Order: sequence, then structure tokens, then C-alpha cells
Amino acid sequence: MRLGDATINKLSRMICGDAPYNDFPYRSSSYLTAFFEGLDLDYTHDGSTRFWWVRSVITELNQCDEISEEIPSNEIVIVVEHLLDPDFFTGTDFDQDKAIGRVNEILQRYELQAVKQRNGTVKLATLTENYVSTAMPQQQVQRVITFAPAVFKVPENEPLNNIVSVMMPFSAEFDAVYQAIKDACDLAELKCYRADDIWEESTFIQDIFNLLYQSMAVVVDFSGRNSNVMYETGIAHTLGKNVVPITQSIEDIPSNLKPHRTLKYFPNSEGLSDLKGGLSERLITLKKQMGG
Repeated sequence: MRLGDATINKLSRMICGDAPYNDFPYRSSSYLTAFFEGLDLDYTHDGSTRFWWVRSVITELNQCDEISEEIPSNEIVIVVEHLLDPDFFTGTDFDQDKAIGRVNEILQRYELQAVKQRNGTVKLATLTENYVSTAMPQQQVQRVITFAPAVFKVPENEPLNNIVSVMMPFSAEFDAVYQAIKDACDLAELKCYRADDIWEESTFIQDIFNLLYQSMAVVVDFSGRNSNVMYETGIAHTLGKNVVPITQSIEDIPSNLKPHRTLKYFPNSEGLSDLKGGLSERLITLKKQMGG
């Protein structure tokens, strides 16, 4: 099955965040590129009119091999699901549920629907609620891997649902930022730790690994592009943790992570107050998703 021209037009405007689809975040040129890069799709905005460029990309993806007579290409499926990713809506004025409703308006004619999962992500399904992902061989089962780290030892204690770890540069200029993060955790009724708050192992990196392993979520401050923070973020992602990126400059975010929602803050009293409020909302959402 392939989408019709009218549907492609509407989907393209949703991705751009253009009227009348103001339930979606507006995406400038760089964020349109990042949107598709986040799906491992090699498209870079060429400076042309945003809508027509996105429309050309969606039209091309619509011509990829369809999954079945009832379901469009895998590329279209992941675009729709990514469009409704909760990271694009958390901490903003945009309502994910309203956005899902707008998408379902254009999918109904194809007897498809976007269905919100318990963790906030969205999966495409038929109106009979057979998830499209089950029709795609490469996504039939979410693979689980077991590995034994060569550098770290795995803690005996199980992960906890009330701990938030913070990965950020260790310097005095970030003390007020860390305090704002701790205040946000207090509002969410969560415990907050940074690696320098603990000393249980003979090596600092093992303390970091233990903290990441036991955490429910990991707040990562990419400000300044600190190499240690980048390394620790990779560990957190490998462990399957909920990573919440924050930064003083979007340019400090690695390109592979730019499609994810990031809390940008200013290092002044007003900016740190906004960080506390936005971060606490995100942590409360994650806590609820994990049954807390």
C-alpha cells in the first residue's frame, strides 16, 4: 500500500510543523535534517523550501518496497512513529495526544492508526490493533543481548526506580546547575547522585558504572562537549537507560542525538529555574512510565 498525494502533503506539513498542523514542533532546516538522520536516513536539507523538500523525501520513501497491500513501506512506518516520539513533546507546549489525533485523521482512510504505548512511544497499527511492526521481519522481536563488560564489573545490586544519576563536567561553574538538577529531582521525589557524591570502588570509572547501572534515568549535560560526559552517555545508552539531555548550547549536542528532545537552559537564575521546572516534569513522566 502506498500513501496518496494528499496524505503525503499533510504528513510533510506535520514534519515541518507548518499550519494548519500547529500541534507539532516547528522544524527549521537543521532540525529537518536531524529528524531524518535520527532514523538513519541519509537526507540533508538543501536549502530549498522546507515543505517541498520534505514532500520530496516522503514521496521517495513512499516508493520503497511496501510491507504488504495494507501497509506502506517500512520507511514510512518509522517516519510516522518518529514524528510522534514523546521526546519531541515533553517539556513543551505541544500535546502529544493531540498530535496523535491529527495523524490518525489522515491514517483512517488506510485503516491504520497510531497507538500510544505505556512508555509514551507510538506504534503504527491496523484498526484491528495488529501492530504493523509484527509485519516487518526485522522488527518482529526486540532483541535482548547479554554481555560481560571487560572494563567494569556488574554490580550485585539490582537497578532502582528512584535514583537519577547526573553526568556533567566537574567544575565550579556547574555547581548551580547541579543544584537545579537536584531540586528538580526533589520535586519528582527522586534521589539524585553525581559520581563525585560516592566512593565505593577503588576506581572512579567503576563508581560511575555502578551509578549508571542502578539509575532509573540519567541526566546528561552536554555543555562544553566534555569527552568524559560523551563516554558516560554511551555507557548509559548501552545499558538501556532513559537519558535526558540538557545543554546551554544546542551546538554541543552530538549529531546522532540531535533528533532527541533536549532541555536547553541559560546559566542564570531565571534559566536555572526554568531548567528545574522542565526537568522535574520530564522525570515525573519517566517515573510514571516505569510504574513509580
